[in-house]
Amino acid sequence: MSTKKSTATSLWLSADEERAWRAFRRMTIKVRTEIGSALVATGLSEADYEVLSSLVDRPDVTSTLHAQASKMGWSRSRLSRHATRMEARGLLSRAPDPEDGRGCLLVLSCAGRDALRAATPAHLESVQRCFVEPLDDEDMSAVVRISSRLCLGE
Repeated sequence: MSTKKSTATSLWLSADEERAWRAFRRMTIKVRTEIGSALVATGLSEADYEVLSSLVDRPDVTSTLHAQASKMGWSRSRLSRHATRMEARGLLSRAPDPEDGRGCLLVLSCAGRDALRAATPAHLESVQRCFVEPLDDEDMSAVVRISSRLCLGE
């Protein structure tokens, strides 16, 4: 663990900064691993679930590849490769994007909707068990506040 004092030009974290960073990393790895493990038993990966659950909320259960990649924080090429695997499993299909001749639309299939519906109870149970139950109301508020600051710059 670093003991150097952090400055704007320092490459080192202070002891408190490093402790917080490592705690955050351990937490995210633990939660994602537990939720991912619960989903594997349903036949979906965490990424599959994210794609499907965000498509089901869209009008016409359709999203552009670009919008979907942005939402997930992925590159378009990474999502395109993943979508190819999901398409091969019948979870979604692709259609030409009428507004962008180079782009495509991702469309949730009936099989994808069924897979999402079947996986949702296991997903929610794992979120409840490894994220919600260990935290009290004050902790939940802190998570929202910290996430807002890190993700939205608030």
